[in-house]
Amino acid sequence: MYGKLKKLVLLSMLVLSVCGLAGCGKVAKNTVFSVDDLSGKKIGVQLGTTGDTLVSDMEDDGSNTTVERFNKGNDAVTALKQGKIDAVVIDQMPAKSFVETNHDLMILDEEFAIEDYAICISKSRPDLKASIDEAIDYLSANGTVQKILDNYIGDNAGKTPYVTPVGTDHSKGTLVMATNAYFKPYEYYDNGTIKGIDVDFATAIADYLGMNLKIEDMEFDSIITAVQSGKADFGAAGMTVTADRLKNIDFSKSYTTSYQVIIVRDNEAIAENQSIVKKFKNDFLTDNRYQYLLTGLKNTILIAFFAALMGIVLGFIVAVIRSTHDKSGGLNIANFICNVYITVIRGTPTMVQLLIIYYIIFGSVSINKIIVAILAFGINSGAYVAEIFRSGIMSIDNGQFEAARSLGLPYNKTFRYVILPQAFKNVLPALANEFIVLLKETSISGYIGLTDLTRGGDIVRSITYDAMLPLFTVALIYLVLVVILSSLVKKLERRLRSNERR
Repeated sequence: MYGKLKKLVLLSMLVLSVCGLAGCGKVAKNTVFSVDDLSGKKIGVQLGTTGDTLVSDMEDDGSNTTVERFNKGNDAVTALKQGKIDAVVIDQMPAKSFVETNHDLMILDEEFAIEDYAICISKSRPDLKASIDEAIDYLSANGTVQKILDNYIGDNAGKTPYVTPVGTDHSKGTLVMATNAYFKPYEYYDNGTIKGIDVDFATAIADYLGMNLKIEDMEFDSIITAVQSGKADFGAAGMTVTADRLKNIDFSKSYTTSYQVIIVRDNEAIAENQSIVKKFKNDFLTDNRYQYLLTGLKNTILIAFFAALMGIVLGFIVAVIRSTHDKSGGLNIANFICNVYITVIRGTPTMVQLLIIYYIIFGSVSINKIIVAILAFGINSGAYVAEIFRSGIMSIDNGQFEAARSLGLPYNKTFRYVILPQAFKNVLPALANEFIVLLKETSISGYIGLTDLTRGGDIVRSITYDAMLPLFTVALIYLVLVVILSSLVKKLERRLRSNERR
């Protein structure tokens, strides 16, 4: 076992080195120097943002402009650094954070567009909108809004942090804020907590309303859905009021103004070439960033383990019903329900099922996200496990059924003591493969704001703007888990075969 893991680590290091060298090739020089130069170029944007909306109009103007949409702004920046796109259109302040960290990038002097930020609120909550508008008026009048902005922007950054007033009453409940914590300085991770302008501003609003604040981190394009479904009371993530958004959601008064700017490669700058050791320290050791991976790993294992148990139980029940129907012709209604279940689950993407369970089935219910993930992946796995078990049961020769029945064994005991032990041995490899697939499928848990292993790596990437080490580390951890699981299954298979020979 140790020898296999040692070989695996050495192989991974080799692949890591090769990929690192492959990424050191020359990148084409920048050719975008103004807004007009964007025509006919490849432009990167964050999916669902104002930049996405504004640039989308250029796709249909006949200029051969291509828009590449990324789930996160830092992914777009990474693509720009690698030469996959020509420019990134994004909000001004996050753009400054990107450029400060990536010295081979720059922001054009010409702004792309001006925009006002506001808080999104469900159209069914006019009372909440009125309360938040009242809080914004109060906080703007007494200078709190400006102090929060000054604490993150300008020469006085860090000098005017927001502090909850002494004696503030928080007895009126909890406000849930939906955000996307990859938008520095408005919201970002710092030592395991989400900080930023929007976080402090939301805290000030909650204090004014006599409520506690709870923050839910999720994909940007999920924020409005979360607010509409009641998963969050409001959304704040540098959101701009647009005509399309107003069709589905309401907005508060504006609390600050920003600009859409253009990030391009700096032809004169030379990118810093850090050693692997330095990158490792910056990615994982600084501010204990490895904790994001550990938290994600814990959640991944927890979800995969209980989802697998749920899938086995559910799949076994369905398999018994279907195989019993096939052999005896009974259980017609139950068999019909099982067929519908298998068809629907196997015919729709796992991610869609996860989103439906979280935002629709449990839309108005406050429920732990880990439980939601276990239910979603367990239900999904159950459909595949059912077919695995059923194929194993049906592979047993009918003569064994008849022999057992001729000896006076009832159907249930025949099934239990004769058929199932043999079926289990037959399906064990396929069952192990399903568990491996399930383990890797949990990587989409981040779409409901759950920190799994993959999302832990994404958080590190959003902080360091380094893609290579976090992604390879996440991949390596998954690989080690799969190797361990495969080894355990092989041991179980050998033990079962040895028992057969006795």
